[in-house]
Amino acid sequence: MKIIVPMAGRGSRLRPHTLTIPKPLIPIAGKSIVHRLVEDIAKILKEPVTEVAFILGDEAFFGEQVVADLETLAKSLGAKASIYRQDQPLGTGHAIMCAQDSLSGPAVIAYADTLIRADFELDSQADAVIWVKQVDQPEAFGVVKLNATNDIIELVEKPTTFVSDLAVIGIYYFKEVGDLKTELQKVLDNNIQNGGEYQINDGIKAMMANGKVFKTGSVDEWMDCGNKEVTVETNSRMLGFLHQDGAPLVADSVQLENATIIPPCYIGENVVLVNATVGPNVSLGKGCRVENATVKNSLIQTNSVIKNATLDNAMIGNHARFDGAFTSVNIGDYSVLE
Repeated sequence: MKIIVPMAGRGSRLRPHTLTIPKPLIPIAGKSIVHRLVEDIAKILKEPVTEVAFILGDEAFFGEQVVADLETLAKSLGAKASIYRQDQPLGTGHAIMCAQDSLSGPAVIAYADTLIRADFELDSQADAVIWVKQVDQPEAFGVVKLNATNDIIELVEKPTTFVSDLAVIGIYYFKEVGDLKTELQKVLDNNIQNGGEYQINDGIKAMMANGKVFKTGSVDEWMDCGNKEVTVETNSRMLGFLHQDGAPLVADSVQLENATIIPPCYIGENVVLVNATVGPNVSLGKGCRVENATVKNSLIQTNSVIKNATLDNAMIGNHARFDGAFTSVNIGDYSVLE
């Protein structure tokens, strides 16, 4: 089984954080979004992953350290890492075709801006599976239309009339991903674009027209990382799940001085807490220092200093300094508020 991960986009909705780090590498509860996504998919598949193909943007932004981290991630699953580049933002279908040398055999394609919790068996009778989540407002999403035997027969983007409440979350399984490759090549050759881009949906629709059977796979939890608000919420939800699982979340090297940690929290290596209350639902990356402060429901990356503050619903980047009485902030790497 292969996992194909398009992750070339810069994540403009999550600025300023994504000005200096690709969105898929932003940590959620101590691990990057892409790390958690790939690990969780591997668990669901319940079979060996032989290759993880990452489609990255330009080398100036997705540099050598990004490549090294992704290679380490693939190796941790016993898989080969393949690195491809999408130099132009020409859509989901174009991104997938940038990895065409890896598009053969069974594969999962997953976009690295979402996290899931799920446990189900892939339908062995299906040619493909589109993972979905039941939602309250389907008109805000792309949804699937089913027939009487629960085959997917249509993909509808933001329907104005009710089609179904099963939203497409951006994760797909193909028994033979080469079939998708064939159809996407036709999309590129015939310059079939939607919104000025080449879309995976056009390849999928062609497969359906050729009689391929598509089924749904339902996830229990679908967590977005699109902007600051939902990313902080996703961090909180993931901390809750990990706490329930009994995962170790507080490093042994954490130093406490008149400080309290209210779980669930992720506290990284060499974090120092002085006269502080941290939690619930806080992630503090390695090397952070929190002094004379109260922090809850917040995501703070690495090597940042928080002083004299009461923070709730905050997202702070790497190597930042925050000193003040603000209560809800969104600042990126190397920022200073004093």
